[in-house]
Amino acid sequence: MTIDAASRATRTTGPRLVDLFERGLDAPICLTWELTYACNLSCAHCLSSSGRRDPRELSTDEAKAVIDELEAMQVFYVNIGGGEPTVRSDFWELLDYATAHHVGVKFSTNGVRITPEVARRLAANDYVDVQISLDGATPDINDAVRGAGSYDTAMRAMRNLADAGMKNFKLSVVCTRHNIPQMDDFKAIADEYGAQLRLTRLRPSGRGADVWDELHPTQAQQRELYDWLLAHGDRVLTGDSFFHLSAYGESLPGLNLCGAGRVVCLIDPVGDVYACPFAIHDEFLAGNVRETGGFARVWRESELFAGLREPQTGGACASCSFYDTCKGGCMAAKFFTGLPLDGPDPECVRGHGETLLAGRPEDRSGIPRPSGDHSHRTSPPRRREPVLVRLGRRSDMDRPPVSACEENPLAGLRIT
Repeated sequence: MTIDAASRATRTTGPRLVDLFERGLDAPICLTWELTYACNLSCAHCLSSSGRRDPRELSTDEAKAVIDELEAMQVFYVNIGGGEPTVRSDFWELLDYATAHHVGVKFSTNGVRITPEVARRLAANDYVDVQISLDGATPDINDAVRGAGSYDTAMRAMRNLADAGMKNFKLSVVCTRHNIPQMDDFKAIADEYGAQLRLTRLRPSGRGADVWDELHPTQAQQRELYDWLLAHGDRVLTGDSFFHLSAYGESLPGLNLCGAGRVVCLIDPVGDVYACPFAIHDEFLAGNVRETGGFARVWRESELFAGLREPQTGGACASCSFYDTCKGGCMAAKFFTGLPLDGPDPECVRGHGETLLAGRPEDRSGIPRPSGDHSHRTSPPRRREPVLVRLGRRSDMDRPPVSACEENPLAGLRIT
């Protein structure tokens, strides 16, 4: 059961999940696991500044040891991302290992390796869900953010999944000021392929910190999105991305809770554990799975997580009549825009965040920067013309591993 579904179930059967979860759980319901920073794309808003592989990333055996821990902790599922997780040579091995050990897998992909063969394999596994990333309902809107040809790659992947009989895979959209007018079009695309639409919020994380001012929805678009979600919320997933919009009056479907360190967290490619997938910064680093006690010790004994599970005072937002519904908004969005963590969300629908944003120094001095940049632009120059990625004659799932030190995300692929 997803968090969205569980929350809906409690409306008539018991106490609010938000009340049960605020103090944290003995194990996360789900966690995000960025298996690799390697990626064939360079999306402008990438939350992890992905592009090049980090040679220190967890080995296959280390990743399996983490999965063993998650099974013992009875974690429902992992949300695997990156980077582009499917370019990691052992991805399919790890996926099979997880599902064989009762850990469901939901993975996000740009679709580059979702061939008809792969789609049939995924459709045959009831413990796997797939999220295809698409940030524009038309090529011009999508490719401006995600790169030339990425729209066609995503659509081809969805067609392959649909043809393989996979139902209710996800069409995942990061909401920006350029695609907010396309919500109905996104829903139509999802319906066409038998997928479920999933909307997420643009955060100023990773490379997103550099484009947030230009890409985040306007105040009018926030209201437009809120009204659209009220009308379609029971058929659209949000992963609680938009609980700050509840201050418009009516709570949106979901927990309406920042689950950082309480019900969710992030494991990055080198095993570092962060409170939130959107807060990759030393301020939110709780430990590393390679340390004594592994992931379980980090989750259960981290001082950072213990602090997040304590009752929050609300700070400047406590006097607002909508604090009980929006809880002050997103921790990561506040941190990476330079706002106080006990203050309003930068996109506070009551306008309190705008006032604070306007008071920031013009040169943005003092505003925290996301940790680590694995972008392609920090590598030697790459050829700029589009390339066609063709999978070799051997099965993509049986490709032998590349060098452990290889950073190229397309290592092992034939490029023409």
